[in-house]
Amino acid sequence: MVKGQVVAITGASSGIGKATALELARLGAKLMLGARHEEALLQVAEEIRAAGGEAVYRITDVSRREDLLKLVHLAQETFGQLDVLFSNAGAMPIGPFDELAVDDWETMVDVNIKGVLFGIAAALPVFRQQGSGHFIHTASTAARKTVPNQVVYSATKAAVLALSDGLRQELAGQIRVSTILPGFTDTAFSEHVKNPEMKAQMQKAGEKFAMSPETVARAVVYILEQPEGVNIGEVTLRSKAQA
Repeated sequence: MVKGQVVAITGASSGIGKATALELARLGAKLMLGARHEEALLQVAEEIRAAGGEAVYRITDVSRREDLLKLVHLAQETFGQLDVLFSNAGAMPIGPFDELAVDDWETMVDVNIKGVLFGIAAALPVFRQQGSGHFIHTASTAARKTVPNQVVYSATKAAVLALSDGLRQELAGQIRVSTILPGFTDTAFSEHVKNPEMKAQMQKAGEKFAMSPETVARAVVYILEQPEGVNIGEVTLRSKAQA
């Protein structure tokens, strides 16, 4: 049951995060939106409100623990509770190892791994106190299939998968933990890629077999609509054109 649930989403200003926020709001959820880009966040919040939904936002950099703490606190302060934390923010500045793009490696670790951990640290005490809650984490099909030039990204998403499954086992019986593993999705990730050749390859691949963010949003809805006693551990989805 989505209606009435308070859902916090990181990376909510575009792509999967935005699509999920709009779909959940349409179904009656109350949204706490977090991302780094205020103008885009405001537009999402206003779109939700214009349609009769409820949404607040806060500028959030998931690599900063205090930002996640403040996001969760604002959700509680505004709506009185927090039912779901969807840790969706991600970074993908991929490239070959020979480029030695250590700063990009650090960005992926900070956003893709630490961002999830900081979200857990912020929301777990709240969920424990409530006696209920649901973590949803965005991983990737790259967590299971590593390809050249995306190795660090794949490693960070494999870490998300491991963290999520371990957390699910530790919290079994009270708090649910789910992981989404999308394949190639039509998002702004290619903008993170600095290598011109790699960027062109990603854009070409996207034209060939990218899913819409709305497709992934419907998978999140599927997870949330399960009966109270059911935990969907993982959902993997990709375009039928993607190997």
